[in-house]
Amino acid sequence: MSLRSRQRGVALLTAILLVALGTILATGIAYQNAMTARRGVATFAFDQSLGVAEAAEALAAYALVQDAKESASFDTPAENWAKPFGPVEVTPGVALEAKLDDATGRFNLNSLVDANGVADATSVAQFKALLKSLELEEKWASLLADWIDRDHEPLGFDGAEDSLYSSQTPAYRTLDRPISSISELLALPGFGRERYLKLAPYVVALPQDAKLNICTASGLVLDALSATPNNPDGEQEYGGPQSVLDKSRQSACFPGKQVFLGTLSEADRQIVGARIEETSKYFRLTSIVTVGNTQFALYSLLYRNGGQVRPIMRSFSSD
Repeated sequence: MSLRSRQRGVALLTAILLVALGTILATGIAYQNAMTARRGVATFAFDQSLGVAEAAEALAAYALVQDAKESASFDTPAENWAKPFGPVEVTPGVALEAKLDDATGRFNLNSLVDANGVADATSVAQFKALLKSLELEEKWASLLADWIDRDHEPLGFDGAEDSLYSSQTPAYRTLDRPISSISELLALPGFGRERYLKLAPYVVALPQDAKLNICTASGLVLDALSATPNNPDGEQEYGGPQSVLDKSRQSACFPGKQVFLGTLSEADRQIVGARIEETSKYFRLTSIVTVGNTQFALYSLLYRNGGQVRPIMRSFSSD
C-alpha cells in the first residue's frame, strides 16, 4: 500500500471519529435540553397544582365557617361541607376534585396516652374493643400505647419497650411521643400491611385532647367507645350496616350524646362523656388536581375553632 493510500485511510478514520464525537455531543446536548424542558414543565405543573390545592383549602375553610354559622350545635355527614366538590375545570387543562371528611369521627390513636405521657386505661380498653370487632389481636393496643408513652415500663404482658425494638433488624427505639400519622402502626413488629389496611378506616392521629364526634363516627367506633376497664366488651348497639346510621343522620345528629350516654352504666357516663361531643374541630381535606395527564394529591388537616379555619398539616400521601 502506498503512502498516499495510507494517508487517505488515516484521514477517513479521523473524519469518522470526528463525526461520531460530534453526534455524541449533539445527542447529549439534545437530551439535556429535553430533560431541562421536562423538569421545567413538571416544576410548573407541581407549582400550579399546589396553588390549586391551596385554593381548595380556602374553599373548604369557607364551607366550614358557613357551617359553623348555620348549624353550630352538631356536625353530621349529611351537611354541605361533607358533599364532594367537582371535578371542576379550574383553568383550561386543569381540574380540581376535593372532599372533606370529619377526622374526629375516628378513634384517636394518641388518646391511648394522657397529657402526662401515661397510658390511659379507658382508651386502651376502647382500642382493644375496636381491634376485637375487626378480628385483630388485642395486644396491639398495649404495644401502641407503649410506643407513644413516655415511660420505659411495658404495659402488661402484651406491652413492649426498647428491648423489643432494639432486637429488630435494623434496630430502633420507641417513639415516646404522640404520633403524627397512623402509618406509625407499621413500626410495630409484625403488624403488617394487611392489619393496617383493615384498621386504617377507623383510626386517626390527632392531638391528645381531640374529642370524638359521635354524629359522624362509624358503628364499630361507637360500640368501641362504650368499652371501659369495667366493661371491656362495651355495648353492641350500632355495629350493624352503616346505611342505618347514615339514614338516621340525614336531618340530625344520631345517636346524640345524651342518647349514647344513656346506654352506659352510671360509673362510665362521666368518663366517656368527657371524651365525646356532637361537633368537630378537625377535618381532613383530600384535593386531587389533574393537569393534563398528570394527577397531584394533597391531604390537608384543617382545624376549625369557632369562625376560623386553618391548615395545621399537609401531606402528599394519604396516611
